[in-house]
Amino acid sequence: MLDILYRDDHLIAIDKPPGLLVHRSDLDRHETRFAVQLLRDQIGRRVQPVHRLDRGTSGVLLFAFDPEVTRELSRQFEANEVEKTYLAVVRGWPPEEGLNDHALSRRFDEYGRSLPDAPPQAAQTRFRRLATIELPVAVDRYPTSRYALLELEPVTGRRHQLRRHLKHIAHPIIGDATYGKGRHNRFFAEHFGCRRLLLACTSLAFYHPVSGEHVHAKAPVSGEFAATLARFGGLQPDQ
Repeated sequence: MLDILYRDDHLIAIDKPPGLLVHRSDLDRHETRFAVQLLRDQIGRRVQPVHRLDRGTSGVLLFAFDPEVTRELSRQFEANEVEKTYLAVVRGWPPEEGLNDHALSRRFDEYGRSLPDAPPQAAQTRFRRLATIELPVAVDRYPTSRYALLELEPVTGRRHQLRRHLKHIAHPIIGDATYGKGRHNRFFAEHFGCRRLLLACTSLAFYHPVSGEHVHAKAPVSGEFAATLARFGGLQPDQ
């Protein structure tokens, strides 16, 4: 059963669990469970995804019930008018705050097809450090291991933007098998029982396409993410 965060006659927001694809993809042809299908079966109504979350990312996922609302919400996302907030646990201690504006090459489209001649796309991610922790364990080449909890606000919405931006500043997200560090991923899996990507969309704020009201959908971190933060003790977001 998917947790419903917001619902009215025009749209619905759920808390997507990690490991669940939004919809069928050529990249994961063997998968049989998708958020679109599960939500449709749960509420008995067709839904259309307005945006995407990576398979490993959990949190707020927005759907619409009709094409007109889908188009308007998609326009808001494409125009960077939707306020998005994420939490992530990363390796190391980044600066207290900053703006990453590293342009990202577009190597593949959303179907996994190669785009070898596509120019880099402008991309911006704001980040703020919420908490840090240092463990007396030599996971890498240092005698201790540092980790941080970050709040991320993607200004743009490029493919794998948050994961690629954090890799670019040498603070990859824990649990990221593509852009992360295998040693640290294995350390979290073996010592904390956390095998997921520690990235979650905790908030979406936008203007309702029909009523014009400001809608703010929130999802708390849960499951392995919340359990890992609790195990760390001091690595907790400010309330």
